[in-house]
This record gives sequence, structure tokens and C-alpha cells, in this order.
Amino acid sequence: MGTKATLEIEGRQVAVSNLEKVFYPKAGFTKGQVIDYYIRISKVLLPHLKDRPISLKRYPDGVEGFFFYEKQCPSHRPEWVKTAKVGKTEGGAIDYCVMNDLPALVWAANLADLELHTFLHKAPAIHRPTALAFDLDPGPPADIVQCCQVGLWLKGIFDGLGLESFPKTSGSKGLQVYVPLNNSAVTYEKTKAFSHALALTLEKQFPEAVVSRMQKALRKGKVLVDWSQNDDKKTTANVYSLRAKERPTVSTPVTWKEVETAWKKKDAAKLSFEAEDVLKRVQKHGDLFAPVLSLKQKLPPLKAVEE
Repeated sequence: MGTKATLEIEGRQVAVSNLEKVFYPKAGFTKGQVIDYYIRISKVLLPHLKDRPISLKRYPDGVEGFFFYEKQCPSHRPEWVKTAKVGKTEGGAIDYCVMNDLPALVWAANLADLELHTFLHKAPAIHRPTALAFDLDPGPPADIVQCCQVGLWLKGIFDGLGLESFPKTSGSKGLQVYVPLNNSAVTYEKTKAFSHALALTLEKQFPEAVVSRMQKALRKGKVLVDWSQNDDKKTTANVYSLRAKERPTVSTPVTWKEVETAWKKKDAAKLSFEAEDVLKRVQKHGDLFAPVLSLKQKLPPLKAVEE
């Protein structure tokens, strides 16, 4: 039997167990360290989770074991874990968990929910994305270095449209670019059409480097500009989420300067961050992704990106 304990967090009793169980064998990183990371990063993480329905991605035996997604918030959850109702295409609804406070976050981490996958909308406004998101996914032998180049091209387009954009690593092999909107006139219909048109424009301009279609066969040595994230049914690894890779890497906000440096030096390692690195970065820079929560920007008309 593994260890069991109860943590008192913000006046709540949160049960935790098997803290010494190794979740990342190659790094010797334990379940206790996963929970500790989420507690220490919570000040900057929780605002990005607030009111967002979340899919649990659980790894009960660590990153080398099986995993499963859990959309319906477990019925054994404590009564203080909030939920948000989201309708299903085929009828009915799912009650997703919502991680609005630290006790809920620790409870989920204790369920081996290593990765936090959130929607681009908040409850109850589940048809209104708060940002545009692009997932830049490299097809081998391309890696995050080529994603940096494509990210800088994307930034150039947004700069030209008078929009601020913010990069983060996926914590896996790619780069993601978010454009905060935070205005009530936005719909997924608009953001999806806009992001698709933008991906097609980039593919036309840089056919040797960019692909906008999903087929894996098209991706070799290129970067997929995945615009399909802009959909009310899609979730993406949240900023500051751990990833279930060999080592405890994190989806980390970075500066455009860092993206440019990694591209110029052709150095993928410059954009790989583990849990401890990220905690140090936050101590030094604060939350580089904070503007994504508050900056209000208007989505330009579709013709602004269509050639």
C-alpha cells in the first residue's frame, strides 16, 4: 500500500496518495513532485484555468503507462470541485470539471491528471473563444526551430494587422501562438474561418515550409499550422501544464525575442523547459502569458488575410 495523507489547502481537506510513486522514470520525477509543481505554479496557472471546462488526461502509472481522457467530471469528486455543463453534438451534455482554485487543482493532480487540457472558451459563454490559437506542429526532421521561423512569420502578419500575439512552447515538440481577443462579438465560426484563411495564406507564401492540411504524409520536414484548434470541441494543453513526455517538460510562455534567438542559433534546447526551470522563469519574469487573459482585441475581417 502506498502512502496516504491529507493536505489542508485554503481551508479544504485534500486527500493525496502514493506520493513516492515515480511518474517520469527517466527523470526520477515522482507524483509528489507533480503535486508540488502544481502547488508552486498555481499563482500564475489558476487565472488561465478559471471557468474553463477541462478534460482530465490521467496517467495512473506515470508517463510510460497507459493514459485515458476523462471528460465527465468523476462522480466521486469532492462537492467543492465545480463543474460546467457542455452540450454534446449528438444530444445530451457533459459536466466537465473546472479548476477554479488550488484544492481542485491538487485533487486533479492526485488523480494523476498530469496534463491540463482546456477549451478556448470560459463557462457559461461556451460559444465564445477568448483567443485565437495556432498549434505549430513540426513533421520530422523539422523540429521546434522550424516552428520558430513559422511563428515569426505569423507574428509579422499579426503585427501588420495591429494585433499582439504571444508564443508558448507546447511542452512537446512544437510552438503555439495565441492572439487574445476577449471581446463579446467573437464566435468560433469567425475565428475558425479567420485562422484557416491565415494558414492557407502562409502555405501559399511558404509552400516549402508550411502545410495547412492535417494529413501526416504532407508534413515531412514542414510545419503544420494547425488552425483547427479554433473549435468549441477542441482542447489544447494549457499554459504551465506539465506534459507526459520522457522528462517533466512544461508548456511554457516565451518571448518573441527567445523565439527569434532559437531560430537564429538553430538551437531547439533553448525552448525546452522542465518544471523547475519554469518556476525560476516565473520568479524572474512573472506571467508572460498574462496579457492573453486581459488584452481586448478585435478580430479583423476575413478579407484582411485572404489573398
